[in-house]
Amino acid sequence: MIKPYYQDDYVTLYHGDCRDILPHLEPVDLVLTDPPYGMQYCSNRRAKHEQLGGITNDDKFPHWIFTDLKYTVAMFVWCRWDNLYEIPKPKSFIVWDKETHSMGDLQHEFGRRWEGCAFYPGPKHEFTYRPVDIIRANKIQGSELKHPTEKPVRAMYPFLKCHPIGTMLDPFAGSGSSLRAAKDLRWKAIGIEIEEKYCELAASRLRQEVLPL
Repeated sequence: MIKPYYQDDYVTLYHGDCRDILPHLEPVDLVLTDPPYGMQYCSNRRAKHEQLGGITNDDKFPHWIFTDLKYTVAMFVWCRWDNLYEIPKPKSFIVWDKETHSMGDLQHEFGRRWEGCAFYPGPKHEFTYRPVDIIRANKIQGSELKHPTEKPVRAMYPFLKCHPIGTMLDPFAGSGSSLRAAKDLRWKAIGIEIEEKYCELAASRLRQEVLPL
């Protein structure tokens, strides 16, 4: 039996490589995950010349998730626009409008203010209501950013709210945004994170009371 890093009535969080832990878990209803994009990401410098650094295993996109993850209702996989060339064709592609653009190539590239999430319905998929394919939520700014590719919890809610409450899995849990969203919405959730510093950050967020929505 694998010992959880953190556990409460809603969420179980494991510290380790997800490929070692996943074989010990039962299939879930829904997968919501933000894997490494395979771009060897390194954050921009922040105030006081701090850097959040890179992401473990960000040398390639983890294509194995499309064959190895077992779910019955749906899977949502965050990705960059250029990952669309290499992942299975999704049923829908949801756009997160960050409401502010990133840096990038200032001379030869449009200012990008969105990221995407690929949607794959499972064999028992059903909506509680039909959602739209645009999510608007301000990205986390400056010193408030605790993980180099951290998503706001508000950007995670729509994926869960349009489905019947069940059990969610995030094998790349990071700072715990998806887990926090699941707990707020009274979902059961399982998270796995390879870096202990982010496990502790996620656990700290999860120890807070369930937020009123």
